[in-house]
Amino acid sequence: MRIPYICGNMTNGRIILQPKRFQLTIDRLCHQIIERFDPLSDCCMVGIQPRGTYLAARLQQRLQSLTPGSTIDYGQLDITFYRDDFRTRNKPLKANTTSMDFLVEDRNVVLVDDVLYTGRTVTAALTALQHYGRPRRVLLLTMVDRRFNREVPVKADIAGMRVDAVDEAYVKVEWQEKDGEDRILIFPTKEDADDK
Repeated sequence: MRIPYICGNMTNGRIILQPKRFQLTIDRLCHQIIERFDPLSDCCMVGIQPRGTYLAARLQQRLQSLTPGSTIDYGQLDITFYRDDFRTRNKPLKANTTSMDFLVEDRNVVLVDDVLYTGRTVTAALTALQHYGRPRRVLLLTMVDRRFNREVPVKADIAGMRVDAVDEAYVKVEWQEKDGEDRILIFPTKEDADDK
């Protein structure tokens, strides 16, 4: 699904994916993983901290219900000190936790983030992932692929939706566990999203 950015009054954000369609998108992403990696025994799910972990956990739970008897390892990867801008920020970055009790050596890794924008987060995650072995293959899965404004050559292998938005626009994925509802919104700027 591709969503064009439409200008207008969006001070509170414009919903571009409602909760009902949100769950259908999760199911579709799971089926795409199964198509690529069945059986899932050599597959592991790694969520990029902080917001990619919500999607990765949902996918892992849903995959296990769709493929009874399968076990899919799930990890949370912090990339704070692998970012190319962590030394140049005006304020200190707050690190998240890494929770990976398995190696990715010779395994199929589904690297998961909520929004793919510049590609720099994914680049940092790929570097951090090397500390856990050399994967057979890394597949990048994202809930939202913002196709414009990529700064490094990174592309999502699987995306829930694609959004074409202008530079300043900010796409936010909200999660039931954290935000009270599953939905995706677009704001004119990141500041508008933070003020919500």
